[in-house]
Amino acid sequence: MKSLSAAGGEQIRLDKFLSDHLSDLSRTQIQKMIQDGVVLVNQTKAKPSLKLEGTESITYTIPEVETVDTHIEPEPIPLDILYEDEVMVAINKQAGLTVHPGVGKPNGTLVNGLAHHFKSLSDVNGALRPGIVHRLDENTSGVILVAKTNKAHSSLASQFEKRTIQKEYFGITWGAWEDTEGTIDGAIKRKRSDPTSYEIEPSGRSAQTGYKVLNQGPYISAVSFFPKTGRTHQIRVHSASMGHPIIGDDKYGGGLNRSKGFIPEVTKSLRLIIKGLGRHALHAKQISFIHPTTKSTITIEAPVPEDISSIGVNDFHG
Repeated sequence: MKSLSAAGGEQIRLDKFLSDHLSDLSRTQIQKMIQDGVVLVNQTKAKPSLKLEGTESITYTIPEVETVDTHIEPEPIPLDILYEDEVMVAINKQAGLTVHPGVGKPNGTLVNGLAHHFKSLSDVNGALRPGIVHRLDENTSGVILVAKTNKAHSSLASQFEKRTIQKEYFGITWGAWEDTEGTIDGAIKRKRSDPTSYEIEPSGRSAQTGYKVLNQGPYISAVSFFPKTGRTHQIRVHSASMGHPIIGDDKYGGGLNRSKGFIPEVTKSLRLIIKGLGRHALHAKQISFIHPTTKSTITIEAPVPEDISSIGVNDFHG
């Protein structure tokens, strides 16, 4: 614990006085220290707004700041490489694989696998996201682009920003769609009640998703999605907003609870599908873009995995 005399601080707020004397800390940090009780005035807790008389003795403790580990541990995670050249790679990401480390997930990610397999990756997105140009949800499988050089990264990122990259996803959704093709236009915003979820909200960020129903059964449908923007959970939120959440997507109403209310045989079949998947039935099937160096158009496709392709939308009896 350190001490400081309030001499010269007459009629100055406590937080302002400390901010002037502890130049390494922001005023917000100092206010938090006061509110947390690690700043005492004459051995008594005080408020940030306390006006000093200039005779007080101030004691304080600066909390230790946790250092963020920016070291990526290479791990021999199997990678399905769809395409590779000297400046970039395209990976067919398996379901269940998180793209990069984060809170509660320090390793076992795609980035850890990339660090093991490739000597050089772009660092545009920082030390914790080498090579990562865009993301896929943990339980969404499919093609994801990775940059080896910063120049390639900038080129690909610019194409994403300008929305010139074309993407196609394949999904299995609940219900029969009224219109077999169209565009879903709905701004998306993080939910206040659950920061891990998103919802349609006019004050959110604009988002558009094209769709085309490929095969429509009585209870579920196979659909191609063409996102024109790249918001977090966009396809999942948009599909659910139409009354057709992705099969197995418990977060947006497509989980086991949705299987209730049908005749027993159908409910049983639907529950078996969801339990067999163990994830939501969404796959990033194809991506088209301009190659960063050759400037030619490249289309990369990731085959729809067995767990999704084996679902028959018409395989229901009862």
